Amino acid sequence: MRRILLSTAKILISAALLYLALRKVDLSELISRFTATSLFWIAMAIAVTFLQIFVGVLRWREISAECGAPLELGRAMRYNVIGAFFNQTLPSAIGGDAVRLWLVARAGAGWRTATYSIFVDRAIGLIALAILIVASLPWSYGLITDPNGRSALLLLDLVALAGGLGFLIFGALKWSWLKTWWATHHIHACAVIANRVIFSPTRGPIVAILSFVVHVLTVVIAWCVVQSIAAPVSFGQIFLLIPPVMLITLMPISIAGWGVREATMGLAFGFAGLAANEGVNVSLLFGAVSFIVGAFGGLVWILSAEKAAQGSAPIGVPE
Repeated sequence: MRRILLSTAKILISAALLYLALRKVDLSELISRFTATSLFWIAMAIAVTFLQIFVGVLRWREISAECGAPLELGRAMRYNVIGAFFNQTLPSAIGGDAVRLWLVARAGAGWRTATYSIFVDRAIGLIALAILIVASLPWSYGLITDPNGRSALLLLDLVALAGGLGFLIFGALKWSWLKTWWATHHIHACAVIANRVIFSPTRGPIVAILSFVVHVLTVVIAWCVVQSIAAPVSFGQIFLLIPPVMLITLMPISIAGWGVREATMGLAFGFAGLAANEGVNVSLLFGAVSFIVGAFGGLVWILSAEKAAQGSAPIGVPE
């Protein structure tokens, strides 16, 4: 019953926010802006999304190896593409993570190792996103002149950065009770792994570069969407506005981020002195690109050996 109520609440939140955001959009006007060139840019956005998934796979493999669960490249790519499908169907912006966890655990890694690899992967990605937003603050403040917008951006990033740094500091603590008390044991273990990955002289630089590339590719996807409708927005503006929006969208309070992303994007564009309806337009098309990629992931899931396997016994999937 609790799961049903939680899912229902997320559906209602998505619907309410979408309704409020779509009031600013003239859908017929948006459709009229599509041309043959638009299809090219949408196709480019889809291609870049698959590239982003691949880069995420490379990072995840580095982290999984540190967790003691090395993944073959083909299998990790398949799991991430399947995860993209479930990100669009489960009542959360991170539903695909739960499915990836399940797939890795069933493949023989075990639930604990699978959970650690997914959790650390997500944590490092969030830390990188917070650092990227902090690094761009001088330019963001030049773009966002609204005092409320500046305050919201600063507060958002401080919270995210404090959470990330606190997580790493937590892993550096040597208190023995952190490893024995049930409430801290697993979180501390994940934080220890995150520290080993980030500060590793071999894996650290690789994971850092891959993490930042993932977020830059999100900006490129949004830029392709902007080009598809010839929106009056520059690449620099998109680069500054998209990361904070994506950070907010990760909050698991809606279905696949729908509604939250549109409302936040419209608000961000307004704070930057841009047309709020253009922000919603970009967000809708960004979501459509994610949906198309997710649909491909659904096809991969239907045809996969993981879907065909019955029961909960570990499965080995030939590469």
